[in-house]
Amino acid sequence: MYKEGEHELNLVWTRRFITAAIVQGAIIVGLTVFIIVGEISIIEPGVSRVIAAGGAGTWFTFGYVMYVVVGVIGVAVSALFYLYIERVLKKQYKDHNGARVVAWMHLILMNMGSTVAMGMLMLAGYAGGAAMLPTSIGGLGFDSGQAHEILAPFVEPIAIAILILIFGIICGGIGFLIVNRKKE
Repeated sequence: MYKEGEHELNLVWTRRFITAAIVQGAIIVGLTVFIIVGEISIIEPGVSRVIAAGGAGTWFTFGYVMYVVVGVIGVAVSALFYLYIERVLKKQYKDHNGARVVAWMHLILMNMGSTVAMGMLMLAGYAGGAAMLPTSIGGLGFDSGQAHEILAPFVEPIAIAILILIFGIICGGIGFLIVNRKKE
């Protein structure tokens, strides 16, 4: 609880989104450590080769960067919106059931959608990019058409996950509007 004068503020949604951003940050740090350690010993061909080769490997790069931008930074920025509503405007989600429901949807769907979409982008990008590398360095020597066959099954699930992510963000916006318009 935060106390400002005699007015007690419950920053529950701010804390939930900050916690989610910390968890998402820990996930990407863990993945990064795995990739770096994997470069030395486990992963063949190395992720660095897949990224450097471009082509299908750009899906990996895009998924990784977008996970940081949306999954970590986007969730943390959402916490700032909740902080603004809860602390600056001194309005509470607990006072409105509909706002609470869409805030939960925002938290769950944004985190779930970003993790699943970006995870699939990275997985498909690595698999497709690795397959395009020469056999002499652990690849399969695929051309872009063959690599597309690896990527194609991921397109619709990634799109669905992105739609889930976007729906979560829209729910957050609806919650902001409901709480902000509420008369004290």
